[in-house]
Amino acid sequence: MTAVLTDLISDLKVLRKGRGLFVSRIDERVGTTLRTVCEVTDADGPAEIRHKVGERLGNWAKKLPPDLRVAVMAAFAIAPDARLPLYQDRVNLAAEKLNRDPRTARRRIDDGIHHLAQLAAAFAPKQGSREHGSTRWHIAELRTTLALDRDRPEVLEQRRIVADVDDLSEVDITATPAAVVVDVFHGGILVPRGGRRFAYTLRLPEPLQQGQSHDLALRARLGREQHTRPWFVCVLEHPCATLDLRVRFDRRRVPVRITAFEHVHPRDFASATDGVFVHADAAGEVQASFTDLTPGMAYGVRWDTARTGRADDGAGVLAARARTGRDQAG
Repeated sequence: MTAVLTDLISDLKVLRKGRGLFVSRIDERVGTTLRTVCEVTDADGPAEIRHKVGERLGNWAKKLPPDLRVAVMAAFAIAPDARLPLYQDRVNLAAEKLNRDPRTARRRIDDGIHHLAQLAAAFAPKQGSREHGSTRWHIAELRTTLALDRDRPEVLEQRRIVADVDDLSEVDITATPAAVVVDVFHGGILVPRGGRRFAYTLRLPEPLQQGQSHDLALRARLGREQHTRPWFVCVLEHPCATLDLRVRFDRRRVPVRITAFEHVHPRDFASATDGVFVHADAAGEVQASFTDLTPGMAYGVRWDTARTGRADDGAGVLAARARTGRDQAG
Protein backbone atom coordinates (compact mmCIF):
# COMPACT_ATOMS: atom_id res chain seq x y z
CA MET A 1 0.00 0.00 0.00
CA THR A 2 1.43 3.38 -1.02
CA ALA A 3 1.96 6.19 1.47
CA VAL A 4 -0.67 8.33 -0.29
CA LEU A 5 -3.28 5.57 -0.05
CA THR A 6 -2.46 5.01 3.62
CA ASP A 7 -2.78 8.74 4.34
CA LEU A 8 -6.11 8.97 2.54
CA ILE A 9 -7.54 6.02 4.46
CA SER A 10 -6.41 7.63 7.69
CA ASP A 11 -7.87 11.03 6.72
CA LEU A 12 -11.21 9.45 5.80
CA LYS A 13 -11.45 7.52 9.05
CA VAL A 14 -10.86 10.73 10.98
CA LEU A 15 -13.49 12.59 8.96
CA ARG A 16 -16.22 10.01 9.62
CA LYS A 17 -16.14 10.65 13.39
CA GLY A 18 -18.74 12.72 15.22
CA ARG A 19 -20.95 14.63 12.80
CA GLY A 20 -18.86 13.67 9.80
CA LEU A 21 -18.98 16.38 7.13
CA PHE A 22 -21.06 18.56 9.45
CA VAL A 23 -18.51 18.83 12.25
CA SER A 24 -18.23 22.50 13.21
CA ARG A 25 -14.42 22.73 12.76
CA ILE A 26 -14.19 20.87 9.49
CA ASP A 27 -11.08 22.88 8.58
CA GLU A 28 -9.27 21.02 11.38
CA ARG A 29 -10.82 17.63 10.57
CA VAL A 30 -9.85 17.34 6.88
CA GLY A 31 -6.31 15.94 6.62
CA THR A 32 -3.59 17.26 4.33
CA THR A 33 -3.82 14.52 1.69
CA LEU A 34 -7.60 14.65 1.56
CA ARG A 35 -7.43 18.44 1.19
CA THR A 36 -5.10 18.01 -1.79
CA VAL A 37 -7.26 15.56 -3.72
CA CYS A 38 -10.40 17.60 -3.02
CA GLU A 39 -8.81 20.86 -4.24
CA VAL A 40 -9.19 22.54 -0.82
CA THR A 41 -7.08 25.69 -0.50
CA ASP A 42 -5.94 27.73 2.49
CA ALA A 43 -8.36 30.47 1.44
CA ASP A 44 -11.42 28.21 1.70
CA GLY A 45 -13.75 28.69 4.64
CA PRO A 46 -15.70 25.89 6.40
CA ALA A 47 -18.66 26.04 4.01
CA GLU A 48 -16.43 25.80 0.92
CA ILE A 49 -14.40 22.96 2.45
CA ARG A 50 -17.58 21.08 3.32
CA HIS A 51 -18.92 21.58 -0.21
CA LYS A 52 -15.71 20.51 -1.97
CA VAL A 53 -15.07 17.44 0.16
CA GLY A 54 -18.73 16.39 0.22
CA GLU A 55 -19.15 16.76 -3.54
CA ARG A 56 -15.96 14.83 -4.32
CA LEU A 57 -16.75 12.00 -1.87
CA GLY A 58 -20.31 11.81 -3.17
CA ASN A 59 -19.13 11.54 -6.78
CA TRP A 60 -16.61 8.83 -5.93
CA ALA A 61 -19.25 6.98 -3.91
CA LYS A 62 -21.40 6.70 -7.06
CA LYS A 63 -18.73 4.41 -8.51
CA LEU A 64 -18.92 1.92 -5.62
CA PRO A 65 -21.07 -1.23 -5.43
CA PRO A 66 -24.55 -0.40 -4.05
CA ASP A 67 -23.93 -1.75 -0.52
CA LEU A 68 -20.65 0.14 -0.11
CA ARG A 69 -22.19 3.28 -1.57
CA VAL A 70 -25.00 3.17 1.00
CA ALA A 71 -22.46 2.59 3.78
CA VAL A 72 -20.15 5.51 3.00
CA MET A 73 -22.98 7.92 2.17
CA ALA A 74 -24.24 7.31 5.70
CA ALA A 75 -20.83 7.21 7.39
CA PHE A 76 -19.80 10.70 6.25
CA ALA A 77 -23.33 12.15 6.56
CA ILE A 78 -23.47 12.80 2.81
CA ALA A 79 -26.98 11.38 2.45
CA PRO A 80 -29.57 13.94 3.68
CA ASP A 81 -31.19 11.43 6.04
CA ALA A 82 -27.80 10.55 7.55
CA ARG A 83 -27.02 13.94 9.06
CA LEU A 84 -27.08 12.54 12.58
CA PRO A 85 -24.94 13.83 15.47
CA LEU A 86 -23.15 10.56 16.31
CA TYR A 87 -21.16 8.18 14.11
CA GLN A 88 -22.83 5.21 15.82
CA ASP A 89 -26.23 6.61 14.81
CA ARG A 90 -25.10 6.61 11.20
CA VAL A 91 -23.73 3.08 11.50
CA ASN A 92 -27.14 1.96 12.76
CA LEU A 93 -28.82 3.77 9.87
CA ALA A 94 -26.53 2.04 7.36
CA ALA A 95 -27.27 -1.31 9.02
CA GLU A 96 -31.00 -0.65 8.69
CA LYS A 97 -30.71 0.29 5.02
CA LEU A 98 -28.56 -2.74 4.26
CA ASN A 99 -30.73 -5.05 6.36
CA ARG A 100 -27.61 -6.13 8.24
CA ASP A 101 -26.37 -5.89 11.82
CA PRO A 102 -24.22 -2.89 12.89
CA ARG A 103 -21.02 -4.97 12.92
CA THR A 104 -21.52 -5.86 9.26
CA ALA A 105 -22.33 -2.23 8.48
CA ARG A 106 -19.01 -1.17 10.03
CA ARG A 107 -17.17 -3.63 7.79
CA ARG A 108 -19.00 -2.25 4.76
CA ILE A 109 -17.97 1.27 5.77
CA ASP A 110 -14.33 0.22 6.14
CA ASP A 111 -14.43 -1.50 2.75
CA GLY A 112 -16.03 1.58 1.21
CA ILE A 113 -13.37 3.86 2.70
CA HIS A 114 -10.62 1.74 1.15
CA HIS A 115 -12.32 2.00 -2.24
CA LEU A 116 -12.82 5.75 -1.89
CA ALA A 117 -9.14 6.14 -1.02
CA GLN A 118 -8.14 4.20 -4.14
CA LEU A 119 -10.29 6.48 -6.31
CA ALA A 120 -9.00 9.61 -4.56
CA ALA A 121 -5.36 8.55 -4.91
CA ALA A 122 -5.58 9.20 -8.65
CA PHE A 123 -5.78 12.93 -7.85
CA ALA A 124 -2.76 13.05 -5.55
CA PRO A 125 0.38 14.73 -7.01
CA LYS A 126 2.69 12.10 -8.46
CA GLN A 127 6.34 11.79 -7.53
CA GLY A 128 8.64 12.91 -10.31
CA SER A 129 5.99 15.20 -11.74
CA ARG A 130 8.67 17.69 -12.78
CA GLU A 131 9.93 15.20 -15.33
CA HIS A 132 6.53 14.27 -16.73
CA GLY A 133 4.68 17.07 -18.49
CA SER A 134 1.32 15.32 -18.15
CA THR A 135 1.41 15.82 -14.37
CA ARG A 136 2.80 19.36 -14.25
CA TRP A 137 -0.71 20.82 -13.97
CA HIS A 138 -4.33 19.83 -13.89
CA ILE A 139 -7.73 21.43 -14.47
CA ALA A 140 -9.82 22.19 -11.41
CA GLU A 141 -12.75 23.49 -13.44
CA LEU A 142 -13.58 23.58 -17.15
CA ARG A 143 -16.59 25.37 -18.62
CA THR A 144 -17.16 24.85 -22.34
CA THR A 145 -19.96 26.38 -24.41
CA LEU A 146 -20.71 25.63 -28.07
CA ALA A 147 -22.88 28.23 -29.84
CA LEU A 148 -24.58 26.88 -32.97
CA ASP A 149 -27.03 29.76 -33.38
CA ARG A 150 -24.77 31.82 -35.64
CA ASP A 151 -23.25 31.68 -39.12
CA ARG A 152 -19.96 30.22 -37.89
CA PRO A 153 -20.15 28.08 -34.72
CA GLU A 154 -17.98 29.19 -31.81
CA VAL A 155 -16.66 27.55 -28.65
CA LEU A 156 -15.91 29.53 -25.50
CA GLU A 157 -13.73 27.63 -23.03
CA GLN A 158 -13.00 28.85 -19.50
CA ARG A 159 -10.48 26.94 -17.40
CA ARG A 160 -9.11 27.14 -13.91
CA ILE A 161 -5.79 25.30 -13.91
CA VAL A 162 -3.69 24.35 -10.88
CA ALA A 163 0.10 23.89 -10.92
CA ASP A 164 1.39 20.53 -9.65
CA VAL A 165 5.01 21.75 -9.72
CA ASP A 166 6.87 24.98 -8.95
CA ASP A 167 7.71 27.56 -11.63
CA LEU A 168 5.07 26.46 -14.14
CA SER A 169 5.42 29.03 -16.92
CA GLU A 170 3.44 27.50 -19.80
CA VAL A 171 0.75 24.92 -20.49
CA ASP A 172 -0.12 22.91 -23.57
CA ILE A 173 -3.47 23.45 -25.28
CA THR A 174 -5.02 21.12 -27.86
CA ALA A 175 -7.91 22.58 -29.86
CA THR A 176 -10.72 20.70 -31.55
CA PRO A 177 -9.81 19.64 -35.12
CA ALA A 178 -12.87 21.60 -36.27
CA ALA A 179 -11.28 24.87 -35.10
CA VAL A 180 -10.43 27.41 -37.82
CA VAL A 181 -9.21 30.15 -35.47
CA VAL A 182 -8.24 29.93 -31.78
CA ASP A 183 -7.57 33.03 -29.69
CA VAL A 184 -7.27 34.07 -26.05
CA PHE A 185 -9.83 36.12 -24.14
CA HIS A 186 -7.59 36.34 -21.08
CA GLY A 187 -4.92 34.42 -19.21
CA GLY A 188 -1.74 34.42 -21.31
CA ILE A 189 -0.12 34.44 -24.75
CA LEU A 190 -1.06 31.68 -27.20
CA VAL A 191 1.52 30.42 -29.71
CA PRO A 192 1.48 27.42 -32.10
CA ARG A 193 3.38 24.40 -30.79
CA GLY A 194 5.98 22.67 -32.92
CA GLY A 195 4.20 23.12 -36.23
CA ARG A 196 1.44 20.69 -35.16
CA ARG A 197 -2.11 21.47 -36.22
CA PHE A 198 -4.52 22.23 -33.35
CA ALA A 199 -1.59 22.24 -30.84
CA TYR A 200 -0.67 25.40 -28.91
CA THR A 201 1.36 26.58 -25.96
CA LEU A 202 -0.11 29.14 -23.60
CA ARG A 203 2.60 31.23 -21.96
CA LEU A 204 1.38 32.31 -18.54
CA PRO A 205 1.68 35.96 -17.41
CA GLU A 206 3.90 34.82 -14.53
CA PRO A 207 5.10 31.41 -13.27
CA LEU A 208 2.83 29.49 -10.92
CA GLN A 209 4.09 27.73 -7.81
CA GLN A 210 2.76 24.31 -6.79
CA GLY A 211 -0.86 24.56 -5.68
CA GLN A 212 -1.45 28.00 -7.23
CA SER A 213 -4.37 28.37 -9.62
CA HIS A 214 -4.81 30.49 -12.76
CA ASP A 215 -7.92 31.36 -14.78
CA LEU A 216 -7.88 31.54 -18.57
CA ALA A 217 -10.40 31.75 -21.37
CA LEU A 218 -10.10 30.69 -25.01
CA ARG A 219 -12.35 31.05 -28.04
CA ALA A 220 -12.37 28.76 -31.05
CA ARG A 221 -14.20 29.62 -34.26
CA LEU A 222 -15.25 26.42 -35.99
CA GLY A 223 -15.82 25.47 -39.57
CA ARG A 224 -19.39 25.57 -40.86
CA GLU A 225 -19.40 21.77 -41.03
CA GLN A 226 -20.04 21.75 -37.27
CA HIS A 227 -23.62 22.74 -38.15
CA THR A 228 -24.07 19.33 -39.78
CA ARG A 229 -22.03 17.24 -37.32
CA PRO A 230 -24.59 15.91 -34.79
CA TRP A 231 -22.34 15.77 -31.72
CA PHE A 232 -19.86 17.72 -29.64
CA VAL A 233 -17.31 16.12 -27.30
CA CYS A 234 -14.41 16.92 -25.00
CA VAL A 235 -11.45 14.52 -24.96
CA LEU A 236 -9.06 15.68 -22.26
CA GLU A 237 -5.31 15.16 -21.90
CA HIS A 238 -4.79 16.60 -18.40
CA PRO A 239 -6.47 15.71 -15.10
CA CYS A 240 -9.79 17.51 -14.76
CA ALA A 241 -12.09 17.62 -11.73
CA THR A 242 -15.26 19.09 -13.27
CA LEU A 243 -16.59 19.87 -16.74
CA ASP A 244 -19.70 21.96 -17.38
CA LEU A 245 -20.67 21.57 -21.04
CA ARG A 246 -23.36 23.66 -22.72
CA VAL A 247 -24.64 23.67 -26.29
CA ARG A 248 -26.77 26.52 -27.62
CA PHE A 249 -28.90 25.57 -30.64
CA ASP A 250 -30.79 27.78 -33.05
CA ARG A 251 -34.14 28.16 -31.25
CA ARG A 252 -36.01 27.47 -34.48
CA ARG A 253 -34.31 24.10 -35.01
CA VAL A 254 -33.71 22.51 -31.61
CA PRO A 255 -33.26 18.72 -31.82
CA VAL A 256 -36.02 16.82 -30.06
CA ARG A 257 -33.71 13.99 -29.02
CA ILE A 258 -30.43 15.03 -27.34
CA THR A 259 -28.28 12.58 -25.35
CA ALA A 260 -25.33 13.13 -23.03
CA PHE A 261 -22.60 10.48 -22.89
CA GLU A 262 -19.74 9.98 -20.46
CA HIS A 263 -16.57 7.90 -20.43
CA VAL A 264 -16.91 6.72 -24.04
CA HIS A 265 -14.00 5.80 -26.30
CA PRO A 266 -13.77 8.58 -28.92
CA ARG A 267 -14.11 6.09 -31.77
CA ASP A 268 -17.38 4.80 -30.29
CA PHE A 269 -19.05 8.13 -29.50
CA ALA A 270 -21.10 8.31 -32.72
CA SER A 271 -22.65 4.90 -32.02
CA ALA A 272 -22.80 4.87 -28.20
CA THR A 273 -26.16 3.85 -26.72
CA ASP A 274 -25.94 4.16 -22.92
CA GLY A 275 -26.43 7.91 -22.55
CA VAL A 276 -28.72 10.19 -20.55
CA PHE A 277 -31.43 12.19 -22.34
CA VAL A 278 -31.17 15.96 -21.93
CA HIS A 279 -33.66 18.61 -22.98
CA ALA A 280 -33.28 22.13 -24.30
CA ASP A 281 -34.65 25.02 -22.27
CA ALA A 282 -36.60 27.96 -23.64
CA ALA A 283 -33.37 29.57 -24.89
CA GLY A 284 -32.47 26.50 -26.95
CA GLU A 285 -29.67 25.47 -24.57
CA VAL A 286 -28.73 22.13 -23.04
CA GLN A 287 -26.28 21.44 -20.22
CA ALA A 288 -24.32 18.36 -19.16
CA SER A 289 -22.02 18.28 -16.14
CA PHE A 290 -19.26 15.71 -15.61
CA THR A 291 -16.82 15.08 -12.77
CA ASP A 292 -13.51 13.22 -12.41
CA LEU A 293 -13.02 12.73 -16.15
CA THR A 294 -10.90 9.85 -17.41
CA PRO A 295 -7.92 10.78 -19.62
CA GLY A 296 -8.44 10.06 -23.28
CA MET A 297 -12.15 9.29 -22.97
CA ALA A 298 -14.93 11.29 -24.62
CA TYR A 299 -17.60 13.29 -22.79
CA GLY A 300 -20.28 15.23 -24.62
CA VAL A 301 -23.69 15.35 -26.25
CA ARG A 302 -25.15 13.92 -29.45
CA TRP A 303 -28.41 14.84 -31.15
CA ASP A 304 -30.78 13.54 -33.79
CA THR A 305 -30.74 16.00 -36.70
CA ALA A 306 -33.82 14.38 -38.25
CA ARG A 307 -36.01 15.46 -35.34
CA THR A 308 -36.22 19.17 -34.55
CA GLY A 309 -38.65 21.54 -32.93
CA ARG A 310 -38.91 24.95 -31.30
CA ALA A 311 -37.09 25.73 -28.08
CA ASP A 312 -40.41 26.58 -26.43
CA ASP A 313 -41.20 22.85 -26.49
CA GLY A 314 -38.19 22.01 -24.30
CA ALA A 315 -38.64 20.28 -20.95
CA GLY A 316 -35.84 22.06 -19.07
CA VAL A 317 -32.21 21.24 -18.45
CA LEU A 318 -31.17 17.84 -17.09
CA ALA A 319 -27.52 17.45 -16.03
CA ALA A 320 -25.42 14.34 -16.66
CA ARG A 321 -22.63 13.11 -14.33
CA ALA A 322 -19.24 11.32 -14.81
CA ARG A 323 -15.62 10.12 -13.88
CA THR A 324 -11.72 11.22 -14.10
CA GLY A 325 -9.90 13.57 -16.59
CA ARG A 326 -7.71 15.44 -19.16
CA ASP A 327 -7.58 18.07 -21.92
CA GLN A 328 -9.02 18.93 -25.39
CA ALA A 329 -12.12 20.97 -26.16
CA GLY A 330 -14.62 19.88 -28.74
